[in-house]
Amino acid sequence: MKLTRVGAIVAAGALVVGLAACSSESDDSTTTLTVWDPGLLTKKTDDGSVADNSFLNIAVDQFEADNPGVTVDVVTLSGDISKDAAQFQAASIAGNGPDVRIGYTGGNTVDYADFLEDLDGVFTDETMSDLSGWNTVRAGYADDGALLGLPYGGGSYFYVFYNKELAAEAGLDLSTPPATWEDLISLGEQAKGKTDAVPFWTPNQEGYVGAWVMAALVGGQLGSTAFTDMYSGKIPLTDPAMVKAYEAYAKPYELGLTNPDAGSIGNSEQLTGFVQGKGIFMVSGSWENGALEEAMGENAGVFPIPPLAGSAYPAALAGGPNVSVSITNYSENKDLAKKFLQYLAEPATIDTYVELFQTEPSNSASADTSVITNYYLKSEAEYVSAADAVVYPFDNVMPQSVIDLFYRVNATVYTGQTTPEDAVSQLQDAYEAENAG
Repeated sequence: MKLTRVGAIVAAGALVVGLAACSSESDDSTTTLTVWDPGLLTKKTDDGSVADNSFLNIAVDQFEADNPGVTVDVVTLSGDISKDAAQFQAASIAGNGPDVRIGYTGGNTVDYADFLEDLDGVFTDETMSDLSGWNTVRAGYADDGALLGLPYGGGSYFYVFYNKELAAEAGLDLSTPPATWEDLISLGEQAKGKTDAVPFWTPNQEGYVGAWVMAALVGGQLGSTAFTDMYSGKIPLTDPAMVKAYEAYAKPYELGLTNPDAGSIGNSEQLTGFVQGKGIFMVSGSWENGALEEAMGENAGVFPIPPLAGSAYPAALAGGPNVSVSITNYSENKDLAKKFLQYLAEPATIDTYVELFQTEPSNSASADTSVITNYYLKSEAEYVSAADAVVYPFDNVMPQSVIDLFYRVNATVYTGQTTPEDAVSQLQDAYEAENAG
């Protein structure tokens, strides 16, 4: 029987002291595999507990049934990216972290290569060919870099959602989505004052909205490798494309098209406010699909965040694989952990993930697409197939310290407290300091 502990670890120090070992044998016939998940493959109920029907719970139940004598202990962490990353690092230095770590792809995995097992050779050639997203979990994003994780799911992408009723009330014609960011801003100006709602509902205290918009606006200019090229040093973080994108991103607030308190309202209010009709448009991602359909049915629409006018990639779509499943190199049960990842990588297992979450497609070429039933995901899948560039975003690619700063400057650029030039200069300095260290 698996054991689920929600919020079991609340500080790095408590984590190091509180976990005796990354895995253990409770008796002669039972082996325990410990899995840490920040809520990516589990989902929490309103009271913070893990729902019995979470994907990871279901997958673990089946794995335990197929492997008598195995117990999988799922520890659900806080979900705070920085806190969970610090907890994992502290425990790994002490050598008593998990056997299996579930985290984000990109920097959230690559940064911890020192603690992760190289998975090259773990998966069959058939699996490697069948699944996409391997480039997001390789050391240095290099084709020959160590394979640090299993990319899970087709990924979430960033979109503009709109309230159909409010858009009609404001006289907006969205039968054809706006082709450029400038067109979208013009729609906001047209709608201003026509309804009780602001044109753009934007809780942006944490700077997450900025991450999604910047991914689309920079990616439209530079293409799929925009941020991996910055990571490798081929392009500086002060590139004019970054400055231009920041200038455009700040326009809604500058023009009074958003809620005045955008810089002080947290992301937790994003969907709630949109559903309550506080804004015509909301920039978010496909992770909203399930709750949005439940709350609004088909009364909202969706289209990709449009690029800047004149962009080289007019159909760029920002986003990509979110979830990485890794094995720690200090695990005492590596063979069992590898078997667990092989089970997760089966197309039928990923289909279960897609069917339960309805936020992203499978990353398996042999997926059963009939499991996609969500109204919004069906539309989004068409945009994914039509994209001329899929842009893996800044906050998936960069080291965590640079990502943390990125979120902070996103929030202050939006409200005019930081200039775009100063923002990119700070980011470049942080990137150089990280590399120097």
